[in-house]
Amino acid sequence: MRKESFVNKITSTAALLLSMGIALPAAAQEDTIKVGILHSLSGTMAISESTLKDEMLMLIEEQNEKGGLLGKQLEPVVMDPASDWSLYAEQARDMLTGDDKVDVIFGNWTSASRKAVLPVVEEENGLLFYPVQYEGEESSENIFYTGAAPNQQAIPAVDYLMSQGVERWALLGTDYVYPRTTNKILEAYLKDHGVADDDIMVNYTPFGFSNWQSIVSEVKDFGSQGKKTAVVSTINGDANVPFYTELSNQGISASDIPVVAFSVGEQELSGIDTGPLVGHMAAWNYFMSVDSDANYDFIDNWVEYTGDDMAVTNDPMEAHYIGFNMWLEAVREAGTTDVDAVKDSIIGVTVPNLSGGSSAMMPNHHITKPVMIGEIQDDGQFSVVWETSGNVAGDAWSDYLPESQNLISDWRAPLRCGKLNVDTMTCEDGAGAE
Repeated sequence: MRKESFVNKITSTAALLLSMGIALPAAAQEDTIKVGILHSLSGTMAISESTLKDEMLMLIEEQNEKGGLLGKQLEPVVMDPASDWSLYAEQARDMLTGDDKVDVIFGNWTSASRKAVLPVVEEENGLLFYPVQYEGEESSENIFYTGAAPNQQAIPAVDYLMSQGVERWALLGTDYVYPRTTNKILEAYLKDHGVADDDIMVNYTPFGFSNWQSIVSEVKDFGSQGKKTAVVSTINGDANVPFYTELSNQGISASDIPVVAFSVGEQELSGIDTGPLVGHMAAWNYFMSVDSDANYDFIDNWVEYTGDDMAVTNDPMEAHYIGFNMWLEAVREAGTTDVDAVKDSIIGVTVPNLSGGSSAMMPNHHITKPVMIGEIQDDGQFSVVWETSGNVAGDAWSDYLPESQNLISDWRAPLRCGKLNVDTMTCEDGAGAE
């Protein structure tokens, strides 16, 4: 059974019964555990998010073939917020309060969409598993951050580039909260390491931006002034395709000005000619090229599910894989899908990742994971050129910003605080920072 077939089967069966005048009994309606999938299937973010929707359907189907959860089948509830941040909030509320009330939501990509959903899941006491790298400076009792925090991606990437002799930094991002906050952290970090203001260039562009000629020309000029220069990219969505195309058009190779990206993976590269991009980099916690039995099994399952021998996997897919299995284990330990029980039972849960190791859920609702730097190959894959010796625990609050360097998050009883000042031992704001 592939993709939406499970959803279609349930929907068609219910429709048939209703057309015959047979009402579904309340008990039957409660015979499934509903899993919300909130990813854009249209708009500028569809290039990245639609794959995550398909992956979640595959994981749910596989779990049902194993017998489901707590003796019940899992039922996916799929919505398309169409890359509209306000729609994410509306549809999250529908999922948590509507007829198809879900027990958990797996979704979102951008921080703008996550921040739109955050007050909804807190107000309705829902659970959101968020699978994408983000800027930190936030903590919610109702969100589990399975993507990378800045200390699990951005900071190690800059450290790696410094070790390669980079002295000038072009920080290019899409104009929303994730790139702006990440670059704020990176600017502080770079200046702490002696980088002058004149050696840092910052530029933001709208979602879906396509006219990169003048900006790439500025970067080219910025990098021609006698110091080794790199681009740190927090460009999101389909704007990456014309960006990399323009780099190639202007003859900028990785040996001239290397780019390290935080939002470009195998899925994004599958849409462009990667030949001219060989040697440019990405920082993630997983690459499809990782050599492990768990990874090979996952790839085989994905190829079989999609029916596409060229189907690729990427880091946010691994984050959903980890998050989904953590949720399953927490529900089993709690013996219920009750949100409060799951929030307590999931802390400390450890599950296999796809790199051959394991990841654990920390008290701050972030997970442990390795960090890797990969170079783009001409086949659209990444060759891992550097990785941490072990797992790195995600940090909700950056050590490099004065306003957050004394803050931690700990959602265990009795603290249950997302913004704990360790100097004063006072809980400043459990809902996180804006």
